Amino acid sequence: MAIKATRTYVGSIKNHQQVCEGLDSLGDSASKIWNVARWTGDRIWDATSEIPNGSVLKSYMKSQPCWKDLNAQSSQKVIEELSDAFQSWFDLRQKDQKANPPGYRKHGDTRPRSTVTFKEDGFKHDPDNNRVRLSKGSNLKEHFSDFLLCEYQTRPDVDLSEVNSVQNVRAVWNGDEWELHFVCKVELETVDSAGDGVAGIDLGITNIATVAFPDEYVLYPGNSLKEDKHYFTRAEYDTEGENGPSEQSRWARRKLSERETHFYHTLTDAIITECVERGVGTLAVSWPEDVRESDWGKTGNKKLHSWAFDRIYQYLKYKGEMRSVEVLKENEWDTSKTCSRCGDDTKSNRVERGLYVCSSCELVANADCNGAENMRQKITPSPHGEDRSNGCVAQPSTHLFDRESGMFHTREQVVS
Repeated sequence: MAIKATRTYVGSIKNHQQVCEGLDSLGDSASKIWNVARWTGDRIWDATSEIPNGSVLKSYMKSQPCWKDLNAQSSQKVIEELSDAFQSWFDLRQKDQKANPPGYRKHGDTRPRSTVTFKEDGFKHDPDNNRVRLSKGSNLKEHFSDFLLCEYQTRPDVDLSEVNSVQNVRAVWNGDEWELHFVCKVELETVDSAGDGVAGIDLGITNIATVAFPDEYVLYPGNSLKEDKHYFTRAEYDTEGENGPSEQSRWARRKLSERETHFYHTLTDAIITECVERGVGTLAVSWPEDVRESDWGKTGNKKLHSWAFDRIYQYLKYKGEMRSVEVLKENEWDTSKTCSRCGDDTKSNRVERGLYVCSSCELVANADCNGAENMRQKITPSPHGEDRSNGCVAQPSTHLFDRESGMFHTREQVVS
């Protein structure tokens, strides 16, 4: 069976030296459009106390000279991004009056190279020759150069001539050079069925994921992720300049983002693979309803708002679709304090962060495993009185992220 999905493939630009100056101009123009619209949005907010409507901003910006620096659809995309940023700020402002609105794209007296998106009438793709033609706005066109012709190279396992269609192309400055991101519609083959088993996941901050499989409990700690955040965040702040982020600061921010993305992809790949190998066809994922509105104190809130539970769920969802594992979002209400064996929900049963001791049936368990088992039982309730301890709930397996291989392995394999 095949399913349709959206994928983004990155291509390096082989003729970078020839097109770099042109891409710089487009990236600068995108920043200029953002800044003019941002200033306009500020005036609208001051006058009406309402966030600027995207359609209103587009109508106003069409009369501005910078609008025609880009293809019309590319200019519209900049305004759509700004409108989304204003909406996110407005939503956050309901909870935090000190929240900062979207900023200007400016580093001292210069503008950064913004991402430029080319929709269907802004690019022409030639996948057989690995070339793509990117349109300029009328202000930047010359009689001999109405477009930029980029020659690109993707990973060896990616062939863009085989995708259903390229939806749009983004020119992205990665901090060192321009690269192309191809957003494509693809058909993916899926297996008929992964199995009849059910597993549950408890998502957390220390243990990023704890999985209750039918026959075993597995912890996936986030130690390496925490170390990366500490190192690269410190590197970013240590190199912050008076005129905004320095090149070193932007490098640190980019490297952290790349490592986080790799970690979450590797984590979700490992979990879905385990599901398939163990005959699990249904995966219940804990969903912390309204958790962003909680107040955990200054330090706790910082951890809370960097918790990527929604990102993990989305990765699990689409990877599960590819391998016929149904991923369900289940409210985690009371799963951390309820005994997975007898149902006792006495709050004091949660002795400490990592330990659960039931005052009724005397189950002794790893607290995260108890929560994951409760998630599993939301789909397949265990018979009353079933003994789920037997050492496995209290002493689960631990799979650690191995930096050397970039994969998850059991603790023993990583240590050795």
